[in-house]
Amino acid sequence: MAKQLHINVNILNSGVFGGTWRLPGSDPLAAYSIDHYTSIAKKAEEAALDAVFLADGPVIEPIIRHRPGNSFEPSTVLARIAARTERIGLIGTLSSSYNDPAELARRIGDLDHVSGGRVGWNVVTTAGAAAARNFGRDEEPEHALRYRRAGDFTERVVRQWADREEFTSPQGRPVVVQAGGSRDGRRLASRVGEVVFSAAQDIDEAKAFRDEIRAGTAEFGRRPEDVVILPGLSTVVGSTEQEARERRELLDDLLPLAYGRTRLAGQLGFPLDDLDLDRPIPRELLTDPDEAGGSQSFYKIVRAIIEKENPTLRRLLRRLSGSSGHRIVVGTPEQIADDIEHWFRHGAADGFNVMPDVLPSGFDHFVDGVLPELRRRGLFRTEYQADTLRGHLGFPIPPAPIAFDVPEQALATAR
Repeated sequence: MAKQLHINVNILNSGVFGGTWRLPGSDPLAAYSIDHYTSIAKKAEEAALDAVFLADGPVIEPIIRHRPGNSFEPSTVLARIAARTERIGLIGTLSSSYNDPAELARRIGDLDHVSGGRVGWNVVTTAGAAAARNFGRDEEPEHALRYRRAGDFTERVVRQWADREEFTSPQGRPVVVQAGGSRDGRRLASRVGEVVFSAAQDIDEAKAFRDEIRAGTAEFGRRPEDVVILPGLSTVVGSTEQEARERRELLDDLLPLAYGRTRLAGQLGFPLDDLDLDRPIPRELLTDPDEAGGSQSFYKIVRAIIEKENPTLRRLLRRLSGSSGHRIVVGTPEQIADDIEHWFRHGAADGFNVMPDVLPSGFDHFVDGVLPELRRRGLFRTEYQADTLRGHLGFPIPPAPIAFDVPEQALATAR
């Protein structure tokens, strides 16, 4: 295990909680200003974080009527951030389901070149009927097919980078990032992932996931130490525990119920409009996790909460706070640092993809409160020791990929 944590910040519009844009003092239109992203990135660089991270999907979801969405395409935002910063890593989400590998390789490769070797690509197999309709399809591709395409697609992109001799990157090539807790997702992570995001709620589950991914790399001729596992972590920070809890309660109160219902329905795969808010979700509506469409990772998380806690629908919506099911930690800087240290020292995480409750204020609380506490414990760097994302992660420059031959027909079939 690394001696120090790796920490990214997820700049998710106005914050990870569904009602953050309604919090007094927050700018509900912040996500529609490029300065929102660059100012957070500058603070992240001053704090010597590994990277900024941008989530994305190639579609405008109907839930935008209840919450501001991601406003810009990731590589566009990261290009602006690259121009305003010097050393922080730049990770963007781009779909393997709805892109062409040659075009995407050029787009990411160019950004990596002009930024001085600071780019990572988060490979996603875009789920959801809305995205499929956006590309003229009647339905989304089957789950296993999406992941089979993603593996072949990623190898094609990496090969394209290796062939760009006139655009040699200081880090060799962009870092490949991947997230997926399903059986197919874990297999893909072991095959291509260098940074792997996870969404575990339980420390034992997180440790098992990390062990499985690192062990699986050997099957593909890779070294376990060349993979970093970063669970998502949403933080609610207060100067006292009571203050933090009150902030969390306020954010739960501000959650538009229609947004929470719609998002949860998308995760579970069935409508919730006719269900009583003050009764638990009927168990007979739940399907087997491996048969669920969409994101199986988050389906498993939500189903586990339902089975363990049997909450009413209203309580479940507040429990999730309209977020995607990532773990939420509420407390003082010391309490949050305790939690982070516990997971790190027990081998459940190499660091975290931090998702502040509100942006930018929640990130300010994390940087100004939690990071100094982690540094006091010797768990996080005080300054950069490298200039590239791969350097921040402690990875060597990779060798050229082994030649492979993925017929174009294979990619076309998986579309």
